[in-house]
Parts: sequence; structure tokens; C-alpha cells
Amino acid sequence: MQILDKSTLDLMEAIADQPLTIAGKTFKSRLMTGTGKYRSIPEMQQSVIASGCEIVTVAVRRVQTNAPGHEGLAEALDWSKIWMLPNTAGCQTAEDAIRVARLGREMAKLLGQEDNNFVKLEVIPDPKYLLPDPIGTLQAAEKLVKEGFAVLPYINADPLLAKHLEEAGCATVMPLGSPIGSGQGIKNAANIQIIIDNAKIPVVVDAGIATPSEAASAMEMGADALLINTAIAQAQNSAAMAQAMNLATIAGRLAYLAGRIPVKTYASASSPLSGTIS
Repeated sequence: MQILDKSTLDLMEAIADQPLTIAGKTFKSRLMTGTGKYRSIPEMQQSVIASGCEIVTVAVRRVQTNAPGHEGLAEALDWSKIWMLPNTAGCQTAEDAIRVARLGREMAKLLGQEDNNFVKLEVIPDPKYLLPDPIGTLQAAEKLVKEGFAVLPYINADPLLAKHLEEAGCATVMPLGSPIGSGQGIKNAANIQIIIDNAKIPVVVDAGIATPSEAASAMEMGADALLINTAIAQAQNSAAMAQAMNLATIAGRLAYLAGRIPVKTYASASSPLSGTIS
């Protein structure tokens, strides 16, 4: 399946966009995907290819325990072509997340990524709404940064927390658009915009995006990247939705770089008034 044709690639080059850079590593794709919630491993494999993504997140704890849907997952993808982003899903405390992050780093090394120190940090004690713990996240981030990890923390759309995490040395911040898997879209647009406007590290919008239009909207705000899992994995046709999200991510980025017209409270004719027949 061809994801980007030559004309699209030429257009991307023409607008002189910079590649996504996280902790010194560059990526062409600004869409990250996950490996959970798929109906089968082959469906996940097809969707990852269709998405054109270069970063795929993997739940360390679920892989190590062979949780349902995760059997053989680590061996199902070509890690010479895809950068693994181990995540600490299922961790309720900072201490637990730190331990799982270390296991994730070892897992990446066993799969051939010797220099992979990335971790998606999740500290989620709340089983109903799955909202991240800001205090535990900051505590774990500070410890992991000191241990040499490139920390990508999943957070509420809290501008002050985002700034604290940046100052602690995190590689990105990953504010949620709305609760994980809720499909509610971008419910925290104002706060996410503040985070984007003030961050000097990449901002990755994570969680809640359900449709390509929402993905494009997040990128139009100036987000550096997106992480989308449930909307792809649970779509009736996962591979088709993966490609749609890829195209939406590209479209949103192009629109952001192009610069939208200002919002006006009055109409403005699109045709010139001079030279009209009187």
C-alpha cells in the first residue's frame, strides 16, 4: 500500500518543514500508533504499515505477562524499521512506573535497539477515568531522566505541569485530548494550545482522538505529533483508518505551516471589487 506519493513528498520538501526530532533522533512521520486493542496480530501489523508511522508504543507489562492480545507481539513487528516506544501502562505509582521503564529498556535492547532509552511514562491510579497522576508522573520523570531515559510523559492538559516536566528534562510532553479510548476528541483545546505555545520540546497530543478531522485539528494547532491507538484499532477497518489518520496528520501539519486566514466578525468577498460591470 502506497502511503505518500511523490507529489506529496515534493510538497513537504517545498515548504521546508523540519523533521520531528525527539531526544536527538529524527522521524519523518508525525503519527505514532499503538499495539493494543486490535482484534488480531495480523490486523495490527497491517495497520502499522498503513499508518506510515515510525514509532510504535508497546505496553511492557502486558507483553511480559502475555496478556490477551499481546502474545507474540514483540516479535510481530520489524524493529529494524520501527522505533519502539515502551510504555508503563498499568502502573499506578511512580515506583512501579520506574521499574517497568527499566524493563522496557531491556526489552528494546533484546529486540536489537541497543541505544533505545525512550519510555512513554504513564502513572495512572484511577481505574475508571484513567487520568494520569500529575505528582507521581513528575516524580517518576525526574528519576528516569537522571537514569538517562528519554521520557515522554502522558499528562492532563496542564500547562504548568508541562513546563515542570520540560524543566525536569523530559524529551516531550504528551497532553491528552480527552480520556483514553473515549473518542471524545479534543476537549482541552485551550490548555493544549497554551502548552504548544510555551513548550520548547515537542508536544504530542495523545488520547481521545477518534476521527481524521480531529487528528488534523490537533496538528493545525501546532502539535508536533499525535499518538493514536484506539481510534485505529477499534475501527471497523483498522488499516483504512490508519491510512486516514496518516493523511490527516500530514494535512494538519501542512495547514499549520501554510498559516490559516484570520477569523473575522464580518464577511470579506473572495472576488475583487475593482473592474466589475456597473
